[in-house]
Amino acid sequence: MAEAGTPSEPVRITPELLAHLRTWEGRSESFEEPAGAAPVRALAATLDRDADTPTISGAALPALWHWLYFLPRAPQREIGADGHPRLGGFLPPVPLPRRMWAGGRLKWHAPLRVGDALERSTRIESVTHKSGRSGDLVFLLLRHEVRAGGVLSLTEEQDIVYRAPAQAGDPVPAPQAAPSDATWSREIVPDPVLLFRFSALTFNAHRIHYDRPYATGAEGYPGLVVHGPLIATLLADLARRERPEARVTGFSFRAVRPTTDLHPFRVCGAPAADGRSARLWAQDHEGWLTMQAEIQFA
Repeated sequence: MAEAGTPSEPVRITPELLAHLRTWEGRSESFEEPAGAAPVRALAATLDRDADTPTISGAALPALWHWLYFLPRAPQREIGADGHPRLGGFLPPVPLPRRMWAGGRLKWHAPLRVGDALERSTRIESVTHKSGRSGDLVFLLLRHEVRAGGVLSLTEEQDIVYRAPAQAGDPVPAPQAAPSDATWSREIVPDPVLLFRFSALTFNAHRIHYDRPYATGAEGYPGLVVHGPLIATLLADLARRERPEARVTGFSFRAVRPTTDLHPFRVCGAPAADGRSARLWAQDHEGWLTMQAEIQFA
């Protein structure tokens, strides 16, 4: 089965193909990994938090920093033209080339700590199809459970979306204005060094984040694309800067619009009156909403 269609022969998600992809539903895998201090130090330096991020054994991981572990480790021979592992394997072979981590929902049951013996189990919950204005979309829902020392500490759902290749004349969704009531706000300069460091830390080889000719030519973006997980991490980090004493119990996010390295962007927040939660969002240099999120505190 081909990995992707060409502009003249686009892949169509037929009922038969969808039925085949849905045979992956219910598959699961599990991995064990220690929560080492080295990647924590590296991410702290990348986010300019090296002075106030404890890395000794037993220190609590900031929210979302568990993404430093259980990274994809496909051999080089199995990497496709886009930098992702080739189709097949644990994930279904969706024959649409543009893959995006579109959002997720997380709930912490207990803190994760540096030095913990971690185990993550992953299950493919569903594979669904939708026809959008620019072609077929396939949505993959993954559920992760992370245990520390055998105790369930985190449950996470990830929404992965697969899209058809970009075509000239594709309709562009109307942008949505970002909220105007930010109490917290911070400007981020997404230069290629920041994007490279985050790609390296998360072992993310998707070329849209570091290969400008590929990002603009093959996938049709105006520049290098800022990782959705990086923006989500920066939103959670904004809340941590403003509420350093608070323990995070929940976080949800949804990508709304791509962000590129061509301009600075802002991460913003507005805490609830009771202090138990906050709305978070990212906005581009024109004030358009690019990601929305919510965080809950103990």
